[in-house]
Amino acid sequence: MTDANSFSSKPDIKLSSHFTESLPGDPVSENSCRQVREAMYSFVNPTKVSAPKLVSFSNDVATMLGLSSDWLQSSHGADILSGNALLPGSLPYACCYGGHQFGHWAGQLGDGRAINLGEITNEKKERFELQLKGAGPTPYSRGADGRAVLRSSVREFLMSEAMHHLGISTTRALSLVQTGDAITRDMLYDGNPRPEPGAIVCRVASSFLRFGSFEIFTARRDHDRLKALVDFTITNYFPAITSLEQEGYLQWLCEVGKRTGQLMAEWMRVGFVHGVMNTDNMSILGLTIDYGPYGWIDNYDPLWTPNTTDAQGRRYRFGQQPQIGLWNFERLVHAVAPLFDKEDFAETAINSYIDTYQDEQGDCYRRKFGLKTFEGDDDIELFQEAFDILKMAETDMTIFFRNLAKISFDSDFTDERSFQALLDAYYTPPNQHIRDSLTRWLRDYKARILQDKEENTHRIRRMNAANPKYVLRNYMAQQAIDAAQNGNFTEIDNLLMVLMKPYDEQPEAEAYFQKRPDWARNKPGCSMLSCSS
Repeated sequence: MTDANSFSSKPDIKLSSHFTESLPGDPVSENSCRQVREAMYSFVNPTKVSAPKLVSFSNDVATMLGLSSDWLQSSHGADILSGNALLPGSLPYACCYGGHQFGHWAGQLGDGRAINLGEITNEKKERFELQLKGAGPTPYSRGADGRAVLRSSVREFLMSEAMHHLGISTTRALSLVQTGDAITRDMLYDGNPRPEPGAIVCRVASSFLRFGSFEIFTARRDHDRLKALVDFTITNYFPAITSLEQEGYLQWLCEVGKRTGQLMAEWMRVGFVHGVMNTDNMSILGLTIDYGPYGWIDNYDPLWTPNTTDAQGRRYRFGQQPQIGLWNFERLVHAVAPLFDKEDFAETAINSYIDTYQDEQGDCYRRKFGLKTFEGDDDIELFQEAFDILKMAETDMTIFFRNLAKISFDSDFTDERSFQALLDAYYTPPNQHIRDSLTRWLRDYKARILQDKEENTHRIRRMNAANPKYVLRNYMAQQAIDAAQNGNFTEIDNLLMVLMKPYDEQPEAEAYFQKRPDWARNKPGCSMLSCSS
């Protein structure tokens, strides 16, 4: 086994930072809350914690980075992953960015509780940034303490990995460390703050740049730094684009539009609701980023939002995510407009999002419903009829589609048998109107399936690869959080193992394939969540 200290000094885990080496930083070294101008980042060290303890880690991410599990579980590993010590070459920094929050320009935001340690290069010569979320205040903390509590950290750690294994672009999570310090938070925003255990997640991504990273410089009319950031982004993360002139900028925008449109379609496929789709929470690489008050559609409801802050306006509700993705992308297009001398670029860029989303949505639903081919409007009508029926009563989206694959459309098909296969998806027994509507739809669905003229096993395989059996429902995450707050971290690891194979049957994990229990309907953390973390 490699000694932790010798491992930490090996050249292959020496950190670097193309970002800080290439772009202008904050000349002020003081770590105080302030407006940072003419800079893309500020150097700032993590604030040390009293008793760092590794709670869990992703062996999958560790392997990707070339990190030893022995080192991760050592005291030195805990010091690095909590910010109490630094790896060779690390010059920690926080990024400056702005953003539109709930549709309004919010000005400077920035990494208020996330600190980048630098980049690690693995054996494949791939570069990944390591970022500690909850590592202490930065110049962008806006008066906050820069810390994160255990409950939000557990949710981010598990969901980052769950989304990756669902096949959806996302930032990753290497580790979850408990700090040993209490953090005071008003979880329900009801004037009753209380101390909670603190924690830090080590997030991993090729880049944490977001739409707001570009918006801030346009808002400040700092077009030189805007161009420098766009050039850096294209050179480092979009190598297929060779031009750093208007032609290349348009190619880049179109690629960002495509990635964002694809991401929205994937969220809708599995029933994920981000909850706070501000432009500062939109990745320039098309990654799911910043897991705050997210949620899963238990009963199918396009109007549902998991964010208590969004409860009245429901701007970020499940059914509106594709439209918000477009609105946010339009803000990015507007932000880089100073780099173009003609306005016609905007329509081309925006159409890249619209066209990609429409194509990806059709393909996602084709696979979700098990069709061999996509026949356009007729199939869209069939899909929409199904979703309309799901809205008639509380119907679990995940269970409905997983069980839909079990229906056989051979000679054994009957209305009653097919209906019984879907009954487990209902939270309350459906009335006769719903039964009749679903029965009629199943007959139409059968006719469409038979039109494909393929064996039933192909349809089942296609559906089970598009419809996860296991997702991180809010109540499951809350159970893991409740146990962790009492010092029991077993459920975090149990969930992590199940969520690594979300499309597999996993008979031993059948307890995780259940509807939301009644006790979780209104319990804090199990339905809607606040941004408090």
